Order: sequence, then structure tokens, then C-alpha cells
Amino acid sequence: MLTRRQFGLGALAMGALGFTGAAGYDYTSRETFDLFDRAFHDSGATGQPSHTNELGALGWGQSYVLAAFVRMYEAYKDTHYLDRLITNIDLVLAGRDSVRGVSDYRGLSLPSWRNTSYSAGGVTLLDAEGRPVLEVRSALTNVSDAVATVTAGSAEGRFTLVVNNQRKKRVSTFTDLTMDQTSPDYAVRRVLAAYPSPNMVTVKDLSGGSAPAPGTFQLAAAPVLFSVHTGMITYPMASFVRLVHHSPRLRADPRYRAKAAEYLTAVRQAVAVHEREWRDGGYFVWPKHMPVPYDGTEQPHNQTLGLGLTYAELAAATGEQVYRDRTRRLAAAFARDLTADADDAYVWPYWPTSGKMYTGYTQADDVSEWTPSYGRPPVGAQQREDLSHAGIDIEFAAVAHRWGLAFRGHDMVRLARTYTRNLATTDNGVATTFLYVDGGGGLAPAGQYLQAPRFMPVAPWEPALFTHARQVYDDHAVESQMGSTLLCVAYLNWFARRS
Repeated sequence: MLTRRQFGLGALAMGALGFTGAAGYDYTSRETFDLFDRAFHDSGATGQPSHTNELGALGWGQSYVLAAFVRMYEAYKDTHYLDRLITNIDLVLAGRDSVRGVSDYRGLSLPSWRNTSYSAGGVTLLDAEGRPVLEVRSALTNVSDAVATVTAGSAEGRFTLVVNNQRKKRVSTFTDLTMDQTSPDYAVRRVLAAYPSPNMVTVKDLSGGSAPAPGTFQLAAAPVLFSVHTGMITYPMASFVRLVHHSPRLRADPRYRAKAAEYLTAVRQAVAVHEREWRDGGYFVWPKHMPVPYDGTEQPHNQTLGLGLTYAELAAATGEQVYRDRTRRLAAAFARDLTADADDAYVWPYWPTSGKMYTGYTQADDVSEWTPSYGRPPVGAQQREDLSHAGIDIEFAAVAHRWGLAFRGHDMVRLARTYTRNLATTDNGVATTFLYVDGGGGLAPAGQYLQAPRFMPVAPWEPALFTHARQVYDDHAVESQMGSTLLCVAYLNWFARRS
């Protein structure tokens, strides 16, 4: 295996433009992209434009497909890809909560796409008279796979609570609880004292006295609108608006002009859903009490910058100051966490260093309702960004630079070197990557290294990046399998047409 410092163009000479990999595909050809496009949509695999976002199929699936059509249009200037984009966008817009008639955890039906696979949730337990007495909560993902079981305790008015998430193989047990607030075994106090339990359990007293009736009860995730999902989904829509606004030829077409106006309205409405999460320091938060694992804390870089992508394209499409200002604020906050390493490559953390997750917090800090404490201050979650999430960060930096809103050429060079000097490697002659942007974490799993072409926005500043990312696809004989595959192949086409 080559280390990141040993990696060089010579090791991947066969990755030159025009080489066809082991699967027989030329990943820089539109024929391959079109084949993968048909295969993906015919397969019905997760991430189709008609799917909902309840399990993230749009945010982490179809969003990449939409972005792929944008890149293919930019590569070939063939309106076939804009027409494919329109077809899918229209289906995605039909899946907004406000169109489907569904609501978020507050009962609001909004013009965005709710999700239940990344949120927290719980179940309300009733007493023998059928009155709500205790809300049992879990901040562990896949909360809908968990059940709460109540059995009788050692005496009248006492009970044992077990929260079991079989999918996660985690069990949290609290014995001989009571709803008597004066008792040392008061349920709220005992459960909180045990935090963090395996299922990240907290409870909320709804009655002030009665014990819950025995039985087994299914927990349910609360429907939540995540800013990163809204950003990933609306980014290609905003790109379409920008393409039409910047092109006299496209503006002259009544259909494209009408669609650009329609999508601009839809994007504005969707991003406005997250106004309460925005902070002028250039980041988004999950407001306290929001049913997500880390309510009350700053969102990680990639989630904050997911909506930043849309802001940047709206800034380019409309020139409006609010979008320009927010893009610059987001970029400045991200830039503060970019550090040049010994190889003059940028490294950065998953969580912002100025945030509560990075430093950790205790129950006494009263930061979060669903996750009352995290880490051991002053040390919390301090891992580096991983390759796949870094793809969002890289995309944001590149689009902000493209429209003259933030970052300079030397920033683009260092971000490209993040890939070529830290991430790129080989394993027994097969091109692959390390997991984290500093080259740590060992060899990346397939779900990470197959995202390598998402670094292509900065490849113009370091062409070796393209060579290696292309070789990853050649060496692994990648087939059409998910939405991000389409985006990666589109990006390989995009760069090849620039060369």
C-alpha cells in the first residue's frame, strides 16, 4: 500500500483519459452516464424522484441525481440533461410536506421534505386509567426500532422500564422507578442520572404522580425538517435557476423561463423553513427542544454548508444581498476551521471547533433536552471530517469561489491537496482512499472511497486528483448502484470535458 506521501501520478499512469476500466465502462463518457441513468431509474432503487424523504431517500439519494444532470449539462451543453432535470424536480416538488398534506413534529405542513430516520423520538405511556403519565424518549438513530417495556416493581407505585433497540443491539434498563417526585427513585431523576444510557434515554413527567401501566410500547421517530436535506435537494434546483438566468439562449425558451420562475419560488420557500436555525455567525443550529439527537447545539460543517450550497447558487442567480451575505458568513465560519498541515493541504473537523459538540458539555450546562450531556469537557466530538461528508464542504467552497463570494486560489489548491496528499492511496495496487481528510482512520470503506469524484470541483487546481478518482472507479469496476454514483460519473465527465 502506498502512503499518502508516496502517492503520485506515476503510480496511476493507466488512469489517463480514454482508458476503459475492468467493467468495460469509460467513466468519462456520456454513454456510460446515460446507461447508468437508465439503469438507476429503472431499478426502483432507493432515491427515486417519486420517493419521500422519510428515510432520507431524497436528501441522500435523489439530490445527487439532480446535481448530476446539472453537471452533465455544464459538460455537454445538451438540453437533454435539463429536460431530465425538470422531470425529476417536478416529481420531487410533488413530495413536499405541504403538497402531501403531512406535518412535522410541531404539526406544521411546510414546503420542504420531512425525515424520520435521523430524528429522535419516543412514546407516551398511559396509566391504568388511560391518562398520559410518562414520555419515554430515545435520541439514538433508528428510534422507531425501539420498544419500551414496563413491568411491575417491588411495591405498589413502582415499575421497571426497559428500552430495547434490537436493530442497534442496545438495551437500557431502569429498575424500581417511581413517579413520586420526592423519592430518590423518581423516574425523571434516575433516568437522567444514568445518562448516557445505551439508548440515550430520557423521560418526561406528564402527570405528577401516577405510574405507567404494564405493557410493551413501540417508540416512534418524530418527523423533522433537516436543513441539510433541504439544502441538498434545493441546490440543483437553484443551479437550474442560475443556468437559465445566465443564458440568453435558455431564457429565450418559454418553458425553461417558466420553470426557472417556478423553481425559484419553491427554493425560496424551502430555505425559509430554516430561518429559526440560522445564526449570523455563519452557521445553523438545532434549536433546543427540537427532537433531534443534539438539539441545542451547532450543526456540523457539512450540514450547515448543505444549505449554504443553495444560498450560493441563489446569490449567483439573483444577485440578492441576503444570499450573498449568508454565503460569505458561512464561508468565513468554515474557513476558521481550515488548517494547513505539513503537506500544505487543508484539514478540518467534522464539528465546528467553536461549537458545544466539539468542546463537550455537561448536564449542568443545560444545553440540550434530548442529549443532556456529551463528552468530557473540554473534549467532545473532535474527529476529522470524513471523505463523503467532505464532498459537501468541497462543493460549497468551490461554488462560493466560482461566484467570487469567498475563498481564493490558494484555498482551492490546498483543498485539492487534501485529496491528493492526504486521502489518495492504493491497496495492493488498487486505487482507494483513507477515511479522514487528514489521512487518518485507515483505509476507507466502499461507502467512502466510491465518493472520491465528489472532490472534482477542486480538481482544476490539482489534475492528479482526477487521475486518482478516475482510477478508483476503473479499479473497482463501479456499476450504477445509487444516486451518488451518477453524480460521481457526471463529475468525471465534467472534468474530462474541461481538459
